[in-house]
Amino acid sequence: MRATDVGDTTMGRLVAQYGAHRAVEAIRTRTLPPEFVSREAEQDRSPDHLTSRLNTWYARLASANPAADIEAGEASGARLIIPGSPEWPTQLDQLGLSRPLALWAHGTADLRFSCLQSVAVVGARAATSYGSHIAAEFGVGLSESGWTVVSGGAFGVDGAAHKGALAAGSPTVVVLACGVDICYPTGHDTLFAAVREQGVVISECPPGVHPTRARFLIRNRLIAALSRGTVVVEAALRSGALNTATHALSLNRHLGAVPGPITSGMSAGCHRLLRERKAVCITSPEEMIDLVGVMGDDLATQSRAPAVPRDKLNEPTKRVLDAIPARGGAGPASIAVAAGLGLDTTLSALGGLAAAGYIERTENGWRLRKQTTTYRKASDSAALDPPPTPQPDPADSPPPPDDFPPPEYDHPNS
Repeated sequence: MRATDVGDTTMGRLVAQYGAHRAVEAIRTRTLPPEFVSREAEQDRSPDHLTSRLNTWYARLASANPAADIEAGEASGARLIIPGSPEWPTQLDQLGLSRPLALWAHGTADLRFSCLQSVAVVGARAATSYGSHIAAEFGVGLSESGWTVVSGGAFGVDGAAHKGALAAGSPTVVVLACGVDICYPTGHDTLFAAVREQGVVISECPPGVHPTRARFLIRNRLIAALSRGTVVVEAALRSGALNTATHALSLNRHLGAVPGPITSGMSAGCHRLLRERKAVCITSPEEMIDLVGVMGDDLATQSRAPAVPRDKLNEPTKRVLDAIPARGGAGPASIAVAAGLGLDTTLSALGGLAAAGYIERTENGWRLRKQTTTYRKASDSAALDPPPTPQPDPADSPPPPDDFPPPEYDHPNS
């Protein structure tokens, strides 16, 4: 883990074919197995590339201290989980060669058990108040239904989803792009402490490793792989949440997107996913559970239009009501002809409609009773005012400058 970068597929192939012990020995002796080199050459990977990777691994391994890493992890309360151990989530094996070599976990919850029934809730860091509200609702709704929320622990949508899950008293999983002993963003130190008490914080980075832009993007594959499906609450057209969505699609996981105001750039990424039919429209936690849950057991209730008193009328009475004019009036015979019913049936229906307050008798016959509804007078310019654009939520604003990674993290050319 110290020798290689996270998600290094070349190291993944080496470990998959020869095991971790032989891979370490090959790095220490700076001699890769000949058959491995031959197979790499067959895949058009140049020897120079392998030599460069080997030299990098060797230099990093020479300065590594695995015993100190274990000691530092245990001192902070973390534990190391490796493939094959009881707590290892087997769904990570679907990542293939980019599967993490191991995971550091810090928290009271069992990682494998927590992720058996889980949903990834992701979105923008600079979330609007709408996005933060929806993310918190999803966190609460999913948790109350027995589903674990998996996210990245960032400001905005991630943090709101974690807080919602904690408020519902359920475990939640935070996947970091740094060591589990590093609190990033620093403004979430209280949140991460609560997660460790109720859920678990995990990372494939060794203790002391700080986040970089590349690690954030590579980390997203774990969020997608750990959960049965991913829901994107808010995302701009250029967003890390869309990167997670891409990983979910590549893993054949379910993908949902929450629609937002068409005037909000923070929902443009969600709308693109929906327009390109890559994601399913999700408007509630129940609909997300319906998408990722067990067929027949986790179905969402069907939304129905509001019931109105007219719905309770029988069909002949509805036809009579439709035949009664709103102005003037009409006699029973005219109404019967317009409704296509007999006079006796029409007279019976007229009596019931009058008793129920639908119609009234006038000098000219029967007519619909006027509905008295008062409306507040709008301002003269109301019709000309543009639709409001969601504003960023001050409670979930991006971190101050000292919370950002080193200057090269936000370099325009990075």
